[in-house]
Amino acid sequence: MSMMNFLLDQGLPRSTVTHLKNIGLNAQHVGQLGMATALDKEILDKARHDNFIVVTLDSDFPSLLALEKK
Repeated sequence: MSMMNFLLDQGLPRSTVTHLKNIGLNAQHVGQLGMATALDKEILDKARHDNFIVVTLDSDFPSLLALEKK
């Protein structure tokens, strides 16, 4: 079974990464990746490319996903 990878958006504290790692989950924060000011689309692209699940408080992400062409 492959491990789930979480990418935390800017609205979440970076310390959350430590808490997730302490319970055995793989997590990174956009700020750790030099993406603190990245556009939502860039974050989604990064997540897709590196097989991350985006964790965000930003209500724009569902809208972006809904409007994407498949």
